[in-house]
Amino acid sequence: MARTDKSAAIAELTEDFRNSSAVLVTEYRGLTVAQLKTLRRALGADAEYKVAKNTLARIAAREAGIEGLDDDLKGPTALAFVTGDIASAAKAVKNFAKENKALIVKAGVLEGNLLNAEDVQKLADLESREVLLAKTAGVLKASLYKAAYVFKAPITKTVRTVDALREKQESAA
Repeated sequence: MARTDKSAAIAELTEDFRNSSAVLVTEYRGLTVAQLKTLRRALGADAEYKVAKNTLARIAAREAGIEGLDDDLKGPTALAFVTGDIASAAKAVKNFAKENKALIVKAGVLEGNLLNAEDVQKLADLESREVLLAKTAGVLKASLYKAAYVFKAPITKTVRTVDALREKQESAA
């Protein structure tokens, strides 16, 4: 690779590191081009999966302000730069790795913080953003219903008491 090509590749990787909210570092040894294409499709529009030279990726990570990835950037390395929902991208990589044992998740970076492989697995086990928002909305809705019931209870009790007194007077008369 010529020096200008290397500097262009480093600049591109540096921008990818800076613009992504998370980066998943994987080893793709033994995967075919068709399998990598399937993984790229599974990641969808939220992530971009790139095969990178380790030396160039190390330099780009340092230029982007990310330290500590040197040990994980060994062997055939591919990086998933996540710009959208982090949990769904991690879940897509995890599901692909279940079907294709050749894909190994080595590490990750989440908003500048280093993650080991176990942390990436935990991230993959999170529910998607939409599901978490729906659960939060359900909790808020339940709290509102409880509050409405508390405010409505004295009025309902008063109405029942008045009805009971009316029935008592009618039966006495």
